Amino acid sequence: MNYCVYKLTFPQGAHFGNGTLDETSFTFPADKLFSALYIEALKAGCEGTLLESAEKGRLLLSDALPFVGSQYLVPKPILYVERAKNSDVEDRKKYKKRKYLTLAELDAYMDGTLNLSDDPMAQFGMESSQTKIHLIPGEDAMPYYVGAYHYRRGNGLYLILAYEAEEDQQLIEELLDALSYTGIGGKKSTGLGKFDFRRAKEADIKSLKEALGRKRDWNMLLSSAFPQEDELENAMEGASYLLEKRSGFVASEDYADTFRRKRDMYVFAAGSCFKERFAGDIFDVSDGGRHPVYRYAKALFLGV
Repeated sequence: MNYCVYKLTFPQGAHFGNGTLDETSFTFPADKLFSALYIEALKAGCEGTLLESAEKGRLLLSDALPFVGSQYLVPKPILYVERAKNSDVEDRKKYKKRKYLTLAELDAYMDGTLNLSDDPMAQFGMESSQTKIHLIPGEDAMPYYVGAYHYRRGNGLYLILAYEAEEDQQLIEELLDALSYTGIGGKKSTGLGKFDFRRAKEADIKSLKEALGRKRDWNMLLSSAFPQEDELENAMEGASYLLEKRSGFVASEDYADTFRRKRDMYVFAAGSCFKERFAGDIFDVSDGGRHPVYRYAKALFLGV
């Protein structure tokens, strides 16, 4: 596979749902990205090409992961690591608090020898709360609050695209370009979620690409994913993982006459570690509507 990294910056901030309107996450998972790209593909009439390339594994997407300046961070492995005996309580607290590691820290973390310095995520950005007013004629104005995340200058999110053919890379770039104007996440009508993107410089991502191609005893997910039925037994052997629930409403006026929910689904979170790699799949999570509704759950791994 070939790899390309795209850096996304959000000049007006973003709202990535975490279950409540007044709070926000600062990242979003691969399935949210794929759904947004698929909607743009529907507008352009190329949804069949996107779906086929993704289903056959010709292109793979990572979750949106943080970059801080020139540092690309990856999830802390969801894996028990025996730390050095001289680590104190404060060190253990720092280990537990850290959610992301730089590539330079990853090997030392796996060896249990990482000397934690300042967390690069400490200056990543800040969350704010915007007050909005809901107006209904003849009734009192009702205020509500929208959480938004604002990234500090020089910081943002990056995406990894693994692809086989240049046509697949070109397709993703065209859809990303369209999506950058539409925005991703919630409250896009207010400007949240609109982004600028560019390819990362090859010199800056050399170590990341090497890590993506290497083989190790453990394989860490960089995308939320779930195995196909015939992959599940092997994938679970010795695995160390976290499950996340996926749910929500179908964003299609053609699906049903009323808003309908997608079928709930659980996926392995990015950072989950497996002895055996699996491909994952794209699942139909429709529930009685007029057309399929796809949940992206293909796996992109990093050897740790």
